[in-house]
Amino acid sequence: MAAFVYILCTLTSSLCAGLLLSNYRRTGLRLLFWSGACFVCLAVGNVLLFIDRIILPTTVDLTIWRNSAALTGLALLIYGLIWDAERMK
Repeated sequence: MAAFVYILCTLTSSLCAGLLLSNYRRTGLRLLFWSGACFVCLAVGNVLLFIDRIILPTTVDLTIWRNSAALTGLALLIYGLIWDAERMK
């Protein structure tokens, strides 16, 4: 059951990333780019979670890599939010 949830989370974040980035290509709004980049990193983190918990449960610990992917995604989103807010002034 856990594998199913991990796969659904990966698919959901990948779909969100794809929709955001395709909309960015169409409109050119920078906030869509930063949000899409965040969701790409979150999808990578979900893939690493699946690998860590399901495929390689006892041999490798990918906790640092999973957390780094999530932190990178959130840092990109925060940077984009601040940068666009400063640009709007």
